[in-house]
Amino acid sequence: MSNLHNLLEKAYQTNNLAREEIIDLLENITHTDREVLYNYALKTKQDKYGNKVYLRGLIEFSNICRQDCLYCGIRASNAKVERYRLTPEKILACCDEGYKLGYRTFVLQSGEDLWYTEEIFVALLGEIKSRYPEVAITLSIGERRVETYQSLFAAGADRFLMRHETASKELYETLHPTMLFDNRRACLTALKGLGYQVGAGFMVGLPGQTFADLAEDLQYLKELRPDMIGIGPFIPHSETPLGAEKGGTIEDTLVMVALARLLIPDSLIPATTALGTLHPQGREMALKAGANVLMPIITPTFVRKQYELYQNKICVEDRPEDCRYCIERRIQSVGFEADMGRGDSLQFISQRTTESFGAS
Repeated sequence: MSNLHNLLEKAYQTNNLAREEIIDLLENITHTDREVLYNYALKTKQDKYGNKVYLRGLIEFSNICRQDCLYCGIRASNAKVERYRLTPEKILACCDEGYKLGYRTFVLQSGEDLWYTEEIFVALLGEIKSRYPEVAITLSIGERRVETYQSLFAAGADRFLMRHETASKELYETLHPTMLFDNRRACLTALKGLGYQVGAGFMVGLPGQTFADLAEDLQYLKELRPDMIGIGPFIPHSETPLGAEKGGTIEDTLVMVALARLLIPDSLIPATTALGTLHPQGREMALKAGANVLMPIITPTFVRKQYELYQNKICVEDRPEDCRYCIERRIQSVGFEADMGRGDSLQFISQRTTESFGAS
């Protein structure tokens, strides 16, 4: 057995690799090694979650953003974006439609748009929960005050997605001129402490990113132990400072998805739309490499094209019902089963079980 196969076996058996071992693996992995890695990741996913793939209804409710990230198509400096903002009433209408389609988790995602105040969010969350008490609500709205996160959790938010983007402080602050590396991490730590199911994650193929940076990403996630890990390729957008840079590859991204599954096995890992943009079967490939979540879009069709974080995004003209059933067929085509339930993480379920026993 080769040294790399020994490393992959170790990762599968122990859910652990040292930083230098991860770097060694990333530097030397071959096509054959990748297949071994994907098989181990798939076994790990099936041991933990079986064949279920959890569906979440994604509502992209505003493309207005105060931040100026160098890679993002909706960055504040991009004057060519046609901006939009859905009213709370329109967001509720999306939830109503999504509920009828069977979704029991809604992901409310936007740029960092401060028009949506704490008060607006509290009222919106309360209304969603009063209509549909059993649904899980995930927010992906960026950096806010800890007190705001606390109020939103109390109002009914269950989960919060906020990628750490990169574990390299130097790379982070180069790519995010309006943001601070330490603040990003402090937000994630605070969200965990408040009781949210937390999602973090990173991009693969960023300009200047090294194998050491990617190893640090996995080490940070192992330390943070998020409930969800979002990993996608860097896809350049022509209206950004990085528009002429080379993008990330599907192969490199799938390797990181599979390694995340092995090293943080209880996590939920989405097969991202960005992977489906890079390759027609990108999301199916991710499911076979350890991913177990998909987020069909239920954003109104008339604004979907404007939520362009990267170019050539798929599904922008589909109706919500088209996305719902297309995704289910794709899941079934590779031997898995769509699950429309809340789909909580194993870590969260374990914590709740422990708390219940402690209280009894």
